[in-house]
Amino acid sequence: MEQRRYERRRARGYLVGCLVAVLLWSGASAQIRYSITEEVNEGTVVGNVAKDLGLDKSTLRDRKYRIVSSNANHLFHVNQNDGVLYVSRKIDREEMCAQSSTCLIDLKTVLENPLEVHYVVVEVLDINDHSPSFPEKEKTLDISESVLPGVRIPLQHARDPDGGLFSVQQYKLSPNEHFRLEVKDKGEDGKIPILIVQKSLDREAAGRHTLVLTALDGGKPPQSGEMDILVNILDINDNAPVFSKDVYSVMLDENAPIGTTVIQVNATDLDAGPNGEVIYSFSSIVNRRLLKLFEINPSTGEIIVKGLINYEERDTYEIEIQASDKGIAPLATQKSVIIKIVDINDNAPVIEVTSFSNSIPEDSRPGTTVALISVNDLDSGLNGKVICSIVEDVPFALSPSLQDKMYSLVTKSPLDRERKSTYDVTIIAKDAGQPSLSSAKTISVVVSDVNDNRPEFSLSPYTFYVTEANEPGASVFSVKAFDRDETENALISYHILRDGSKDNTFTSFVNINTESGDILALKSFDFETLKTFQFQVVASDSGTPPLSSNVTVNVFILDQNDNAPVILYPVSSNGSAEGVEEVPRNVNAGHLVTKVRAYDADIGYNGWLLFSLQEVTDHSLFGLDRYTGQIRTLRSFTETDEAEHKLVILVKDNGNVSLSATATVIVKVVEPKEAFAASDVKSATKDEEDNNVTFYLMITLGSVSTLFLISIIVLIAMQCSKSTDYTSKYLQETNYDGTLCHSIQYRSGEKRYMLVGPRMSIGSTIVPGSHANTLVLPDRRYATAEVRHV
Repeated sequence: MEQRRYERRRARGYLVGCLVAVLLWSGASAQIRYSITEEVNEGTVVGNVAKDLGLDKSTLRDRKYRIVSSNANHLFHVNQNDGVLYVSRKIDREEMCAQSSTCLIDLKTVLENPLEVHYVVVEVLDINDHSPSFPEKEKTLDISESVLPGVRIPLQHARDPDGGLFSVQQYKLSPNEHFRLEVKDKGEDGKIPILIVQKSLDREAAGRHTLVLTALDGGKPPQSGEMDILVNILDINDNAPVFSKDVYSVMLDENAPIGTTVIQVNATDLDAGPNGEVIYSFSSIVNRRLLKLFEINPSTGEIIVKGLINYEERDTYEIEIQASDKGIAPLATQKSVIIKIVDINDNAPVIEVTSFSNSIPEDSRPGTTVALISVNDLDSGLNGKVICSIVEDVPFALSPSLQDKMYSLVTKSPLDRERKSTYDVTIIAKDAGQPSLSSAKTISVVVSDVNDNRPEFSLSPYTFYVTEANEPGASVFSVKAFDRDETENALISYHILRDGSKDNTFTSFVNINTESGDILALKSFDFETLKTFQFQVVASDSGTPPLSSNVTVNVFILDQNDNAPVILYPVSSNGSAEGVEEVPRNVNAGHLVTKVRAYDADIGYNGWLLFSLQEVTDHSLFGLDRYTGQIRTLRSFTETDEAEHKLVILVKDNGNVSLSATATVIVKVVEPKEAFAASDVKSATKDEEDNNVTFYLMITLGSVSTLFLISIIVLIAMQCSKSTDYTSKYLQETNYDGTLCHSIQYRSGEKRYMLVGPRMSIGSTIVPGSHANTLVLPDRRYATAEVRHV
């Protein structure tokens, strides 16, 4: 026994030392084959995978080199520093591969960035670590003395968990003159010993024979097991049952219901009475596993399904049945029944994701690998042929791999995170059986952002209105841009384009908050100096490289009442607003004495001037037109009227805080002859003064009108760009009466509107939101259609 243990350890050490690696390369993936013996210690080196594959050891850890085969993770592990494959625990070949002649363990290894798959096959070699053993230590046989030489009696075979040469190879029978041994090879069920009678038996000479059956395996030296056989010699029953067929073979569907009759065998015995009554049973050599799957009716010979029949476990069964009579020394005949299992489609495909990148950049090219998919179906033939597909309309496709039943999930079209950032890709695996079985697996793929979108402004262009005399340094308005990217790619900063070009002359007037887009006025604006200006704002994101976009900002300065009226006439030689007018005493009522002329640089209500008499010596004699500034006589002069009258005229605008100026007119009443002579002299002087006044007035009127028309055109263009549907009639009429006033009227629906300068008529109302420049006029279509442009 000690020698046997020594030899066993010696064989194990020898096999551990004989570790062989064979490299097999195919296409884009590689396969390596190693061999190790079972029962080697934990940590035993299997082979250097990185060296055999020619991989760079320095990149193994960064590329996450690992084993992904789920059925082998606990047996082996790979060192990511040097690529050496180690044994994780002791491997029992009999536990892994049972009676298989070759024990192969398939390992699937994966490298990332870029994705590589390598296949490693480890063959586990057997060692002779088990001895043969019989199910029973002692077997009793009853044999009639009438049996003829050559009768064959099957015996229970010995079992050895080892495989190959280390399984049971031969049997030996202890020396005797009545029996000999023959061995029949049953393939998967091993070698069966058969006891053969080689000499006629004589119960009277010897009623019992004791034999020893020894089983030997193929080890060096061989290991063995023994069973004692006691042969009892019975009296004559000289006919054995005979089966009706030489061969019994039947087809049986897997998953057949329990109780299904597989086949019925039939045997007859020519003897009479109990010696001719046949009973059926399984032979003693039948594998115990078969006894859990099938049973036989002793009376009818029907073989019946007892357990679950699974084609994937075994596709053929050979059962030894026995027909025995009921004689005192029963005779028995054995026959093999071959049951072939028919595969049915009872296994759905199994989908396994072996490697997966759950995030992929949106600028990935078509054909980029997202995941590796493997499918498997335990069925055979068409039932095991699997087709994979993607059912949704997604920008991904399955690409078959060189390895059977392996697929790559790749991109098939460009991705856009801003359109869709997550995809749930459902993979359907369907076999070709009838009916077909299928399974599904959903993979969530996240599309990561790249900087592929420029910032976009909420408006283009921007138009803002700023009231003049604003506070320097205060925020007057703001711009806002958004970016459809995310994180840093969507972080926006603002700046004003200052390139020194003519279009950016006014950029020194403003500044911008780089984070919020708030625009600050660096100076106080004056409407009379600057009516409008524009500049460019640039919005840039924080991506790499950054993207930017521009927007034009139009700024209109709104007028405030910051200019007092200026008296144009009368003006004395020293510049004061005073004048002397001579009127003949014989003039009638309504005679025009003179007209006060004034100008206000503001517009709208702020420039609308009204005239009033602040002081007059005789209210009954003179009247003042509040709109034109004309001074007329209310009645004829009488002898009792004063010869000189003083009139103080107040000119004020209509701003919220009204500003004003005063003019003084001295009216002298003269006799008609004096008035005529004086008028000749005065008219010559006045003509010259009027010419000068008219010249300056024309220059002022032209400048103001030009600026005002520019503002009106811009406002009309903005009004027309709105979505409100209306039709306008522009009616203009010029009636200059000495006061600089401007207006343009138009119609929209049932209302009339007027854009006004300093002068407006009574009864007009301001349109809300018009910046105090637009009036709503009463509808006079059925009265007098009068439109003024004064």
